[in-house]
Amino acid sequence: MAVPEPILRMRGIGKEFPGVKALDGVDFRLLPGEIHALMGENGAGKSTLIKVLTGVYGIDAGEIELEGRPVAFASPLAAQHAGISTVYQEVNLCANLSVAENIFIGREPRRFGAIRWSAMRDAAEELLGRLDLDIDVGATLSTYSLAIQQMVAIARAVDVDAKVLILDEPTSSLDAGEVAQLFRVMRRLKEQGIAILFVSHFLDQVYEISDRMTILRNGRLVGEHLTAELSQVELVGKMIGRELAELEKLEGKPLARENAALVEAQDVGRTGAIEPFTLTIHEGEVVGLAGLLGSGRTEIARLLFGADHASSGTVRMGGKPVTLRTPRAAVNHKIAFSSENRRAEGLIPELTVRENIVLALQAARGWTRPIPRRRQDELVDKYITALNIRPADPEQLIRNLSGGNQQKVLLARWLILEPRLLLLDEPTRGIDVGAKAEIQRLVAELSDGGMAVLFISAELEEVLRLSHKVGVLRDRKLVAELDNDDELTTDILTETIASGARS
Repeated sequence: MAVPEPILRMRGIGKEFPGVKALDGVDFRLLPGEIHALMGENGAGKSTLIKVLTGVYGIDAGEIELEGRPVAFASPLAAQHAGISTVYQEVNLCANLSVAENIFIGREPRRFGAIRWSAMRDAAEELLGRLDLDIDVGATLSTYSLAIQQMVAIARAVDVDAKVLILDEPTSSLDAGEVAQLFRVMRRLKEQGIAILFVSHFLDQVYEISDRMTILRNGRLVGEHLTAELSQVELVGKMIGRELAELEKLEGKPLARENAALVEAQDVGRTGAIEPFTLTIHEGEVVGLAGLLGSGRTEIARLLFGADHASSGTVRMGGKPVTLRTPRAAVNHKIAFSSENRRAEGLIPELTVRENIVLALQAARGWTRPIPRRRQDELVDKYITALNIRPADPEQLIRNLSGGNQQKVLLARWLILEPRLLLLDEPTRGIDVGAKAEIQRLVAELSDGGMAVLFISAELEEVLRLSHKVGVLRDRKLVAELDNDDELTTDILTETIASGARS
């Protein structure tokens, strides 16, 4: 079958930032009526390529053609007017406005200067109908799920005569049913001839929905492939540019720990957040927490870190009662917490890598006892090397790093404190395969070294790969504690989450 002419073509694209060559001679093409996945590790150049295409950044080298004509966009609005629309991971909508208002904001149908509300609602219904969405367009957007809000953002994007639709991590916060709904919409748009550029870290989703993929590594083009002709193992190898030894080392289940109890939580709970639970974590043990979003996993971690106050129960460390009413108290007891929301609750984007890494240690010492700069440099260099943080520049602003490297900086901050218990809430969410493997390996190494880890992840395979035992949560209640023996599988975990008991 003859391949149609690309609707979009990028040739020899180059983009540099101070000290960083983000794109180096990258070629990319997008065919009409196809779903094309853009793959690569965090820092591979995916986001930069999208921003160059949509006018956020200018290009230093190369050319862009849309429908065979050279283009150069001065802004995302100019790209949108030309038919290139982008929907980002964090939906940029006005939750206090109605669905119809969000779709037509800035483009409302008017007569004599007044908005024609009925005409706008009719147009919104017609547009959503083309996407097989039947919702009340007069309802406030905030009353709908994140998945529906994502669909509304897509509807708004394609209603501006879009020829190219860019979906940047649209499934990161969706459950399986919501992903299926989004994919139905994507297939419908594909049938209508719209070219879709799809970015996702979920390999199974990429293989389910995409026709073709382009792979980047370190700002360079690795190759373009038909999805059906490239195995997942081959894809991962091309993305990380090395053998999968680090993943293979983690195959199989960790051996059970028989060390002394480090933390014993007895009937600890918080009214309205998590029902009283009892949990023991041993030295050198990785305890995984599995459950649906909102099941109470994060609430357990926050109680053990003193970020929330328990309304019941007691905690013992090393057999002695402890009071964990503040994070400072937890840190004093050698407990560290890496939050799920690294941007809002972890990193300070205006500070450098060095300043972010030493932040917790400086806070523990007190601001009247500053850490000498030479000591800062020694510690920071040690953990930049140990965690393979890229770029290896301690004076780089943290906001300029990829998501995976930001996560490593956050881990470095806590590892400097040499904690006895490390609480990790979704440490690998939204990061690429290579960085995920490195963090998983690090957790295994910390456990082998005697550190206890409470590991929270929505990916059940990851929980099983790393944990010695798994606590299962359902409806804000710890319903089961399962040894990670040879019989424990993701199917059993799923059934336990659904039923509240191991079958």
